[in-house]
Amino acid sequence: MEVRSIYKYARISSQKARQVTRAITGMPVSQALSVLDFTPKKAALLVGKVLRSAVANAENNHELDAEELVVRSAVATPGPTLKRIMPRARGSAAPIKKRMTHITVILGAKEEEKPAAAKPAAKKRKAAVAE
Repeated sequence: MEVRSIYKYARISSQKARQVTRAITGMPVSQALSVLDFTPKKAALLVGKVLRSAVANAENNHELDAEELVVRSAVATPGPTLKRIMPRARGSAAPIKKRMTHITVILGAKEEEKPAAAKPAAKKRKAAVAE
């Protein structure tokens, strides 16, 4: 079962948030939380909030154990952009883009490791015997 949590309209650019989301994808939840706690970026704080929310959703709504969860995907997609202007010299203006992003974290159960199955025997080619 997959559990998701979404933080919409976060005031950070999606490029900056993607650096952090790429780092935690595929990790167990406990390891991802510790990585986010020691990452010195604003995006780590925001992604951490979303991850904790997803864990709370899993525990309360779906009765799953947090120790059994893995971060299936963490994505940061661009949201709307606020367009502002900054006055410049001689009456001109420069544009400023205040970007927003939508951060989505999807958690799933750990996959059980399957024992390595023996490969089927390769078909042997019959050598044509010339008599």
